[in-house]
Amino acid sequence: MRNYKNYSNARSVGWNEYHFEWCTKYRYKIFSKTKYKNLCEIFIKECCKRHKLVLQEYEVDLDHIHILVSLPLTMTPVQAVKYLKGYISKCMFLSCPELRKTYYGGHLWSPSKFIGSVGHITLEKAKEYIERHYLK
Repeated sequence: MRNYKNYSNARSVGWNEYHFEWCTKYRYKIFSKTKYKNLCEIFIKECCKRHKLVLQEYEVDLDHIHILVSLPLTMTPVQAVKYLKGYISKCMFLSCPELRKTYYGGHLWSPSKFIGSVGHITLEKAKEYIERHYLK
């Protein structure tokens, strides 16, 4: 059982874990180059430290990224994706200026994203809990 103290804020207790996924602009397979893939992994870790995200798992594929992360209770998932995409692309362009030739307008990522919450209980268990306490 997890310790609730590790997942609390001034007036809140809970988990805020998400699975994020996004792809490169035009689905370019830039991470087929080991240099770019390794840099991206470093920047993912740095961004998580900077914004107090707890990185559970990640995968940098040829043209997209998967991240499983725990967020601070005060941060929305959209903010977290914005921080990650922005920080990684900024650092990638600074360390590899040649990428700007491929990505017109300085956009490394597609504007789309996937955000999925990762729960500690099932939907059925939550409904059962609410119904049991509502009837009392």
